Order: sequence, then C-alpha cells, then structure tokens
Amino acid sequence: MGSERSDATDGETAAMALKILVAGGFGVGKTTLVGAVSEIRPLRTEELLSEAGQSVDDTEGIDRKTTTTVAMDFGRITIRSGLSLYLFGTPGQDRFWFLWDELSQGALGAVVLADTRRLEDCFPAVDYFEHRRIPFVVAVNCFARARTYGAQDVSRALDLDRGTPVVLCDARDRDSGKEVLIRLVEYAGRMHATRLLDSVG
Repeated sequence: MGSERSDATDGETAAMALKILVAGGFGVGKTTLVGAVSEIRPLRTEELLSEAGQSVDDTEGIDRKTTTTVAMDFGRITIRSGLSLYLFGTPGQDRFWFLWDELSQGALGAVVLADTRRLEDCFPAVDYFEHRRIPFVVAVNCFARARTYGAQDVSRALDLDRGTPVVLCDARDRDSGKEVLIRLVEYAGRMHATRLLDSVG
C-alpha cells in the first residue's frame, strides 16, 4: 500500500511513511504545493525555461512562469505522530512522462492539481491514474482572477469516476495543502481496503 514501517523503539509508536504523487499539467502549482507543505527543505529539479522548449511548453495564462520541473520535486510532511507522507511532484510536460511509471511504483495515491483556466491540462494525469487504478483526488488550485467552479462542475467536466473526490485548495497555503493530503489518505485507504476485501471475498 505504498508504505514503509520502522520498528518501534523506546516505547514509541511504529512509524509509517506513505508515498504520494503530486501530478497535473504544466504550471499548475505542483512545485508550489510540495514546497508549501514540506517540513524539510524540498528537493527540486527545476530548470529555466528555454527558447528551445517554447514550441512544446504552452505558457498561455502562466506567462510569468520562468522554470519547469525536469525530474521531480520531493518533500515530506508528518500528518500525525507515526504517519509521514513522502511527496513526489511529477513533471508536467509530455516529454517527461517516461518518469511517471518509476515515480508511481509503490505509491498509495496521487493528488491531481487542476487549474480551471486550463482544465484540459490535467486530463492525461486523470487518465493515467484511472487506468492504473491508483487512487487520486483532484485538487483545484484556486488562482487569482480565475473563474470559480464548484467541485461537482469540475467532476463533470473531467468525467471522473463516481466517488473520486474533488477539493478546492490554495497550493501556496500549508494548511490548505495538508487538508488535500489528508483527504487523499482517507480516500486511498478506503479504496485499498475495499479492493482487499473484494480479493478475499
């Protein structure tokens, strides 16, 4: 279930670490979310956008963006005593998707960040996790000057499987990001438990 345990010592509760992916389109806020919630200095693999990439990186609506993730972002957050999440932010552009299979190995679930100004950019991530039966939540990053849509509207627009959670968030805000991660852990836990019961039943 995408977790690692360490033996309890000195009477402490055994620790569990869960692997979570943060995915979505180019410029949607994945690096921002990982950086906002991480309790350690996040590892980032960002590079400046180049002229060579202008023909393949659609920066419409995010013209102030000057860097892009080329491998992954990594951060860690403790949800409660004995439960930590390892966060792996995936690169958004098509040409880096070969990394997704490696990053998704052993993941409990994923957060798909969405921008309602460019909602179609998260379709590939939604398709990826649906086809691989990896539980995910869609987190709508509420950008300034972007039209506000309700969770049901976004769910219909993305044609999500019934029950897939959609939450509104601010990727810059630690508490908002933490709530998204808690929602994912709860949902993924239910999904994995249901599949386990189905497999033995």
